Amino acid sequence: MPALVLLGAQWGDEGKGKATDLLGGSVDYVVRYQGGNNAGHTVVVGDQKYALHLLPSGILSPGCTPVIGNGVVVDPSVLLSELSGLNERGVDTSKLLLSGNAHIITPYNVTVDKVTERFLGKRKIGTTGRGIGPTYADKINRVGIRVQDLYDESILTQKVEAALDAKNQMLTKLYNRRAIAVEQVVGELLGYADKLAPYVTDTVLVLNEALDQDKVVLFEGGQGTLLDIDHGTYPFVTSSNPTAGGACTGAGVGPTKISRVIGILKAYTTRVGAGPFPTELFDEDGEALRRIGGERGVTTGRDRRCGWFDAVIARYATRVNGLTDFFLTKLDVLTGWEQIPVCVAYEIDGRRVEELPYSQTDFHHAKPVYEMLPGWSEDITGAKSFSDLPKNAQAYVKALEEMSGAPISAIGVGPGRDETIEINSFL
Repeated sequence: MPALVLLGAQWGDEGKGKATDLLGGSVDYVVRYQGGNNAGHTVVVGDQKYALHLLPSGILSPGCTPVIGNGVVVDPSVLLSELSGLNERGVDTSKLLLSGNAHIITPYNVTVDKVTERFLGKRKIGTTGRGIGPTYADKINRVGIRVQDLYDESILTQKVEAALDAKNQMLTKLYNRRAIAVEQVVGELLGYADKLAPYVTDTVLVLNEALDQDKVVLFEGGQGTLLDIDHGTYPFVTSSNPTAGGACTGAGVGPTKISRVIGILKAYTTRVGAGPFPTELFDEDGEALRRIGGERGVTTGRDRRCGWFDAVIARYATRVNGLTDFFLTKLDVLTGWEQIPVCVAYEIDGRRVEELPYSQTDFHHAKPVYEMLPGWSEDITGAKSFSDLPKNAQAYVKALEEMSGAPISAIGVGPGRDETIEINSFL
């Protein structure tokens, strides 16, 4: 039962798409198990660049079946638009499978997301405004709309009515917005039913049967560990579980079927949205990382906040995910620095702290304790093996590996599909 989980070990945007795509040719299924179109992956194939928001990266690998699991929240218009865009570029999307139990992002979820975030003002979370949080809230409050509801108009209407009873009160009386008509929402959602029907199935059954047949299944998380609703920098987090445990609930497979958990680490650190970020840079180095690394959100279009590598966060990700391996990305971006700082601990109220503080207050006050590592100036984008890297680059990788608590089994040295050094096979 070769089941692998691949997830972000920082705040997301670590390059999971590249890692998933690298494995895509060797796996039978690639599964998104949480999040929605608030996640974004950029995959470069030859001279073609693909920006994926909701679809699993495996959609670009011939022979691989891409799956959207029950733990994902789906905006039908975004999904269909993304499928159409890939079809126009000659990508076969016919093998996509969509869980009938996945929840749908409705128009009113998007409205609620935008108005509540605006209402928070300076206390805003930094959401993408795409309705993700409100959809997960509806799911937990048991007033959510699922994909399977599109195929029973009576049930769909009842559920939309129940959801809008409270939401229209909030929109009109608290936010001074116009009420949303039930008929309008039902009509729009029913319009997606026939277009989605070829993809809808019982993905839990499909995946478990695949694993019983010794198929290779890769579970792909969106966002990153520090954005997990339970284990992230709450409340500046997403509304689901990108950590490894989320793969079990979000795809319907038991934990005993997971054989390997791979964490994606950027060779430095970035973050999108509000919240604490101990190693964040506000100087020329931060701007250089942003410019050289092309640090702009695939989904949001927002500039990413940039900082040096944080080993405290990496150790935390290893612990809460049970990581067996790391995939280190964007090592090439660090070329040209004479010395590279790495955060090895925090200073909090005069105390040295080497593990992530559980207290939100402490984390907000954490100051990075840096260790300086020698940099390199040689171009590494053509490196095909670890020994091809400059000695200082090798030492940097080895230091990060030792500090993070799991072996680095692959290294990204450029954006292209073939610009990766494999040290140990993930399969």
